[in-house]
Amino acid sequence: MSKTILVTGPDLDPSATRLVAEHGYEAVHTPPYADSDVISDYMERTQAVGIVSRMGRIDASVMDRAPQLRVISKHGVGVDNIDLAAAAQRGIPVLVATGANAVSVAEHAIALMLATVKRLLPLDAGLRQGRWEKPGFAGRELAGETLGLMGMGAIAQATGRMARGLGLNLVGYDPYASDEVFAAHGVHRCASFEELLGQSNVLSLHCPLNDQTRQILNAEAIARMPKGAYVVNTARGGLIDEAALLEALHSGQLAGAGLDTFAAEPPAADHPFFAEPQIVMTPHIGGVTRQASARVGVEAVRGIFELLEGKPLPPERIANRKLLDAAKETSTQ
Repeated sequence: MSKTILVTGPDLDPSATRLVAEHGYEAVHTPPYADSDVISDYMERTQAVGIVSRMGRIDASVMDRAPQLRVISKHGVGVDNIDLAAAAQRGIPVLVATGANAVSVAEHAIALMLATVKRLLPLDAGLRQGRWEKPGFAGRELAGETLGLMGMGAIAQATGRMARGLGLNLVGYDPYASDEVFAAHGVHRCASFEELLGQSNVLSLHCPLNDQTRQILNAEAIARMPKGAYVVNTARGGLIDEAALLEALHSGQLAGAGLDTFAAEPPAADHPFFAEPQIVMTPHIGGVTRQASARVGVEAVRGIFELLEGKPLPPERIANRKLLDAAKETSTQ
């Protein structure tokens, strides 16, 4: 068996790299945002038995050229770049580093909210250009407003804790979370996404991207929000209909948006968001802090070795667990 772990991206925290070496393995890195053909070439050449998935898509074509592949471990929790069904059909578990970057992403969500609502970037730009815009300025206070959490996972929970400290009221929607999770974090549980939209002065997205959630924030959904509301997205860009978001900003239905993710990454140089001063943008780095990168990297690598060594993993760590179970059941019939 090969002693190689492939990392799809140029970086892995030194603590995670040391863990790879301590197990007698070598980490090999692909270029950033490599396509499936490039990743396939690396897999075929290195005979890697595990993948730490950072950048680029891992689809069936990659797996078909890597029959030795035993496990895929996401460097984080968003697995929309991995074909979960194809992995399950081949008996390959897809692991996630649940909660490892929650604090860092939550801090970034709060930073985007504050920067957007307080209009920090346009005010900073105006001052640098010689404008003193205090006369006639009217800002907005967040205390007493309502923050809506779409999803109630570890990142949403951390975001809610921080938002409560700022005096915001919390509402949330997540059909898969228990009532105890909502109660433990002081979040009023909404019965539907539509109810959440109607109450959210600021909507923060924290759900996975899949067929059910793709462009869930579309024109119809935005129209249900209070006029002058804000949107914050540190999850996945594909959750938002970007054209509808832009139109809502132009019409005044939305007052601003703070975005760390985009439908296509990196966005094209002529993307219309770049000309919109009501949008604060960052390059999908909410979870990229030294502390979070260390935790996520170690957790992603540790999961690979735990699986290779036959150790049990918590069910929530296996993103395609139900698909794996279904594939096993089908194969035994």
